[in-house]
Amino acid sequence: MEIWLLRHAAAEERSSSGRDADRTLTEDGHKRAREVARGLAALETGITLVLSSPFARARQTAEPVARALKLSSHLRETSSLEPDSDPEEILAEVRSEKADAVLLVGHEPHLGALLGRLVFGKPGFSIPMKKASVARLSWEGSGPAALRALLPARVLALLGAGD
Repeated sequence: MEIWLLRHAAAEERSSSGRDADRTLTEDGHKRAREVARGLAALETGITLVLSSPFARARQTAEPVARALKLSSHLRETSSLEPDSDPEEILAEVRSEKADAVLLVGHEPHLGALLGRLVFGKPGFSIPMKKASVARLSWEGSGPAALRALLPARVLALLGAGD
């Protein structure tokens, strides 16, 4: 199975409600999310399912990607991708999906812990991800995964610029 991780793009420092879950993307964040979406579409990823944190900034990053991949009807929110979730929760959810390739859109420190868990095959490690960056891994459902790519947002923007 291919697992793609995408950290949300740049978000406002504080929402008008004061709730972290309500923080939305900045104007630059929206632009970067669209660029990353075009870059992922150019890669022909084989992604068939997009799972997103329900937090506004993650959802706003996931939506243009789902549209670019023609997967808007296959975009779902899951609390397993919230910032303080245990990485094992989303891995159990991914296993139950039986998808060949899935994109997970979330936050730090959760995605860093998830990436570390996948690469090292056990919890307790973290590989932090920058905003709007993407990691691609091949995973058999247990043990360590093979890290196939770690793509900064600017590289994805360049890949998608040819469209």
